[in-house]
Amino acid sequence: MVWASAVDGRTLTFHLAGINNQNFIMQDDQTGTWWQQVTGEALLGPFKGRRLTLVPHDQLTFATWRAEAPRGRVLKPDDRIVRAGKYAPVDWEHDMLRFRTPASADSQMPPRALVVGVALSGGATAYPVEPLTAAGATLDEVGGEPIVVVRAPDTRSTRVFDRRVDGKTLELAVKVGASPFRLIDVETGTEWDFTGTGVTGPLAGRQLRRVPFLEEYWFDWKTYHPTTRIFRR
Repeated sequence: MVWASAVDGRTLTFHLAGINNQNFIMQDDQTGTWWQQVTGEALLGPFKGRRLTLVPHDQLTFATWRAEAPRGRVLKPDDRIVRAGKYAPVDWEHDMLRFRTPASADSQMPPRALVVGVALSGGATAYPVEPLTAAGATLDEVGGEPIVVVRAPDTRSTRVFDRRVDGKTLELAVKVGASPFRLIDVETGTEWDFTGTGVTGPLAGRQLRRVPFLEEYWFDWKTYHPTTRIFRR
């Protein structure tokens, strides 16, 4: 997830302070406030009770990102941190399997099943990744807001969009056999690429609004979104 680092117009910097329920606790260097990674909520300190603003982000394979942004820049690891051995090892997720998961997760899915979680307007929904991958595009409503969850042909890259344009809700489907990936809306015949941009048809040039999401373990999403529903086809 990506959080805006400014609170009340003040830019904060963060470091890892600990782990709570197998989720990172971040501490800001300016006030010492502790923040929960998954919710952006301040748990302790001067900003207690405040929340960071979630920023829409992409979760992409490097190949997909590079194809979309051939001149994009890649963040280089800090050599000092590398030498100190402070970066997490490549297999850190495998190491985490030996730790217990919070008891608050229920048995509807395995605790470490991967889900794409969307929280909007007081509603929350978890989308198991296997059906998302099989479908390519999944239409739903969360908190009364119509969305589409899109999974790229690489089976790893994910985006979520609001599927309203000019107040009208689009009925979108994957265009079978299209290469590169395309969505098509039933009403206008407009085709949309994986970035949510209309590329042909009456709505060409329009952009679907990106919706923030988290791809994470079921137990983590359930712990911090206890009233979540699970999307079932």
